[in-house]
Amino acid sequence: MRYIEVSLDTPAAQMDARCDALMALGVEGFVIENEDDLHDFLENSRQYWDYVDESVEKAYLGVSRLRFYLNDDEEGRGVLRRVTDAFPDCTVSMTEDRDWENDWKNCYEPIEVGRKLVVVPEWMDAPDDGRTALRLDPGIAFGTGSHPTTKLCLAAMENYAHSGVKVLDLGCGSGILGIGALLLGCDSCVGCDVDPKAKDAAMMNAALNGFGEDKIRVCAGDILSDASMRRSLGSGYPLVLANIVADVIISLSAFARSFMAPGGTFICSGIIDDRQNEVCNALIANGFKIVSHSQEEEWHCFVCE
Repeated sequence: MRYIEVSLDTPAAQMDARCDALMALGVEGFVIENEDDLHDFLENSRQYWDYVDESVEKAYLGVSRLRFYLNDDEEGRGVLRRVTDAFPDCTVSMTEDRDWENDWKNCYEPIEVGRKLVVVPEWMDAPDDGRTALRLDPGIAFGTGSHPTTKLCLAAMENYAHSGVKVLDLGCGSGILGIGALLLGCDSCVGCDVDPKAKDAAMMNAALNGFGEDKIRVCAGDILSDASMRRSLGSGYPLVLANIVADVIISLSAFARSFMAPGGTFICSGIIDDRQNEVCNALIANGFKIVSHSQEEEWHCFVCE
């Protein structure tokens, strides 16, 4: 079935009135696209990222509009006639019905990481190339293996993940780093994330790889502000991972050592170009020695002791 897509440029001050008018004409739902809303969202969520793709910001530059869809049938065309009579400046196009629920899966393919791992979407067969498959449902939390920060961290920990090592993953998201560590031979992993949905996501992905609660445990909370959460994570970890953002890593550098075993390793990634020196200085000021530094595109990863 085809759908009718209608866009209507609308000043922000008129959004509510336009929505009411369109509902009176028979429109049942809207998508509101607004540059100010995007900027407010980014500013209020600044602790979660340092970088937003330029194409996203360009797509919303100067935008303030309503978008809605109608069935391409007699009833939908009737609503369209009423809308275009009331708002002759609207833009109308046609779109074909698609399997929206599953179309996003076409964007994914196996991703080779480092020397040993290949990240495989859970609906695909693993390539027969000798690499260890890390199976993932990439639709349920941050961390799909495609982003340079995740690849850098997975590759960096190959030299430190082995039997006898227990791992702490700070900001675990989908659980990809901890699962990778287990596949590389580590004994156990504890993960935490500020997003309460990350717990279920990480445990679901762990199950795809044959790991249960005897190998991986995940909790939700903010370790930067909650001292009791930090205490609950314990200490003595030979390997601590943090693939987050620069601001969090800078704050974390003050007490990351308290999680680590003597001689342990702290691997941090998610650091954009213009923040790398700031992060480096914070790590050194808090007693870390940077033993290696890797980069992909504009992203950086530090291995510290």
